Amino acid sequence: MRPLSTRHLYLASRSPRRLELLRQIGVEPTVLPTRVSQGRLDVDEAPLPRESPRAYVTRLAMLKAEAGHRARLGRNLPPWPILAADTTVVLDRRILGKPAHVDEAAAMLRAYSGRTHRVLTAVALVHNGFASSAVSVSNVRFRDISEAEIQAYVASREVYDKAGGYGIQGRAAVFIEHLSGSYSGVMGLPLYETSELLKSVGFDIL
Repeated sequence: MRPLSTRHLYLASRSPRRLELLRQIGVEPTVLPTRVSQGRLDVDEAPLPRESPRAYVTRLAMLKAEAGHRARLGRNLPPWPILAADTTVVLDRRILGKPAHVDEAAAMLRAYSGRTHRVLTAVALVHNGFASSAVSVSNVRFRDISEAEIQAYVASREVYDKAGGYGIQGRAAVFIEHLSGSYSGVMGLPLYETSELLKSVGFDIL
């Protein structure tokens, strides 16, 4: 594909963490939220029956990129590449999304205590008829955490709007005994996979 003449990029996400990670590699995207007028995501995030975690995050990331493409067309914006991502946590073959309330967040943290769970983040790119995706899989082990620590972390409000109810870049870092995989992937945007996708459409990285 012919190299891009600019470094312009749309990010189909409101996530400040993904924006921060892109800036880390010298990319300053334009945020292109994929939301409908009622304020809800126009992508159904419910897993399909018997859908594997890898298929789930890949499907959602691509749906969000495609929703961003529709939003760009609807607003008649310049035809820059559109990047989207989705993250999920898997424990005992269960897909754990963002907790809906405090009790659910606390239950997730109790389940992680002294155990290893998986974090999958898919990144998808859409540009000029080209669509591709990649998935990062990391294993994260939590040390044993006490009920007092769980309640303190829940009270910090870091549990909200995060897949699996915690953020590795925040206070939950003190719970993580071992990480095998991608730190940026657990944070929400795997930078290796992201940079490879961007380079595949001629985007200049670093």
